[in-house]
Amino acid sequence: MFIVLIYDKRGNFMIKQDHENKFGMFIHWGLYSITGLHEQALARYDIDSSEYESLANSFDPVDYDPEEWVLLAKKSGMKYICFTAKHHDGFCMWDTKQTDYNIMNTPYRKDVLKMLADACRKHGMLLSLYYSNPDWHHPYGYNPNSSHQWKAKYPQTVDTEKYREYVKAQITELLTCYGDIYTFFWDIPPQIEDPSLNELIRRLQPDIYINDRGWSEGDFSTPERKFIADSSKRFTRMTEACNSLGQQSWGYREKEDFYSKRYLCCAIDKYMSLGASYLLNVGPDGKGAITDAYKERLLKIGDWYNRMEGCLEGAEEDDFKYDISYTDHIATKKNGNTYLHFCKEMISDVICLYNYPSKPERVRLMNTGKLLDFEIMYLPDFFRGSADNISKTCLHIGNIGIDELSDEPIVLEIKWSD
Repeated sequence: MFIVLIYDKRGNFMIKQDHENKFGMFIHWGLYSITGLHEQALARYDIDSSEYESLANSFDPVDYDPEEWVLLAKKSGMKYICFTAKHHDGFCMWDTKQTDYNIMNTPYRKDVLKMLADACRKHGMLLSLYYSNPDWHHPYGYNPNSSHQWKAKYPQTVDTEKYREYVKAQITELLTCYGDIYTFFWDIPPQIEDPSLNELIRRLQPDIYINDRGWSEGDFSTPERKFIADSSKRFTRMTEACNSLGQQSWGYREKEDFYSKRYLCCAIDKYMSLGASYLLNVGPDGKGAITDAYKERLLKIGDWYNRMEGCLEGAEEDDFKYDISYTDHIATKKNGNTYLHFCKEMISDVICLYNYPSKPERVRLMNTGKLLDFEIMYLPDFFRGSADNISKTCLHIGNIGIDELSDEPIVLEIKWSD
């Protein structure tokens, strides 16, 4: 749990409400979904800008059902949805008055963001918004200071001040027309300092959290894709990790290379047990459907997550110096219980603790809910030749059943005796 400090113009800080780490759904959806290639198909496949922009004439997502998206997220244990309002291509997925390049000027002609916001509100789902700083369509969108600029349609017209006015106008629409917004996800740091944009966001939505990829310092960091290097350090500031179900794309990719269930569950377990939130992305197709290939994988991950019974959310670090043989671990505590997380592959069906606070009252395997056998004993492997050289006793927890759980991280719940 984190306390976020917000500073006013005079440098005085205001303590904001606590933030508890959550599991969320990231959604990359836009014109690029029609291609079935990548969310940056315009750049990665070097499509002609006019050809790409003409996709708006055929964008008709008749299978779009935002309520189905929200219920899928809830079934998977997710508490919020982060929706791509505008990606690098500049196409806007809401009824913006700042450009004609938006969802209302397609055959569909409906505000898909409003529909999603209504569905989130109906089912108690928090809504977050993603907004790309690069804009390959806008006449003043080119920013030579930043990255992801190579498909800008007008690289010869550089006017970041005019572009920022456009961004401010769009932010005002997004944060005044769609109800409460949980977090704001800038993408691609512009390398230009302009605190007025985040100040505008906070003025419009005082309780919002803002990430660190925008025009000034935000509330939370956003590690992407890969595991963190040091798994022993708990996050000291609000953090939201993100990854996609697919290895190659965030947007819909027809021939996607999907990550394994184990890889993603281990990432979720690792980040969240260290105090971070985790956004897991799906890419709906050009018709607006989350296809079975994405849905089935998400539900399998959600099944594992739900079996954790909330132990990944709002847990604190358990700073007792556990000595556990054979495998790395992360220790947390919540509601009087200790949770031991084993993200790496285990080499044995038992866990041995050589330093522990007391004898347990019970040990439960979160993955299945079963109570595990445990015993304090000497192990023959640690006998060193004489009675004077026997290693200390261990807490031996056995019969975990790791062979049946090889595609997910192991989590133990321990209730210690007083």
